[in-house]
Amino acid sequence: MIEAFVWAFIAASALLLGAVAGLAMKINRTVIGLALAFGAGALISAVAYELTAEAFEQGGGPLLAAGLAAGALTFFTGNRWLHTHGTKRRRLTVKEQGSQGQGLSIVLGAMLDGIPESVVLGASLIGGGAVSPAFLVAVLLSNVPEGFSASADLHQEGRSSRWILGLWFAVVLVSATSAALAFLLLDEAGPAVPFVQALAAGGLLTMLVDTMIPEAFEDGGDLAGLVTVFGFTLAFLLSALT
Repeated sequence: MIEAFVWAFIAASALLLGAVAGLAMKINRTVIGLALAFGAGALISAVAYELTAEAFEQGGGPLLAAGLAAGALTFFTGNRWLHTHGTKRRRLTVKEQGSQGQGLSIVLGAMLDGIPESVVLGASLIGGGAVSPAFLVAVLLSNVPEGFSASADLHQEGRSSRWILGLWFAVVLVSATSAALAFLLLDEAGPAVPFVQALAAGGLLTMLVDTMIPEAFEDGGDLAGLVTVFGFTLAFLLSALT
């Protein structure tokens, strides 16, 4: 359980790393967009080869389909709730939308994909398993630009550095705790693990299309597609070679 907590804490801490960079440096939005594109490509590979394929192998087609649908609907419902509370996109551009209520939106938005990612990390350790390097790298690469862009925007809106870092630290703790609980509660031999993998895959894939890829293209321009392929290639090679 402690190992699951630590691995998820490391993965989610990329949000804090991005937040520190966003508060300390000014980086061109194009660079941020291309970083998002690279992370999106890595996540696409992880969803296909680490989550969906393993869920199908362990649980079969019906369980996979149910998990994918549940994950997609969960993200869709949460994202729509955020829309009705003033956030047009989950990955935030506070300058466009105003600061009122953005703190809660950032927390909930990050958790929409952070918790499933952490649960998968925790579940992967059940029965003496190991964390997938490809999936871990994909999570790290997607979290850094998220923490950077949101923190830079919030700072411009007058939020203190302590408040911003405290917010992200809370998200990191919740994510790590989710991984520990997944390790503690899920049964290696039962259908829960492949269902959770499929659920995470459905949620992440919906998030990629709804939020991450559009923002990567908006900020990164035409190069976003090429960089997405680079991220996909790196994650696939890591998966194939480990």
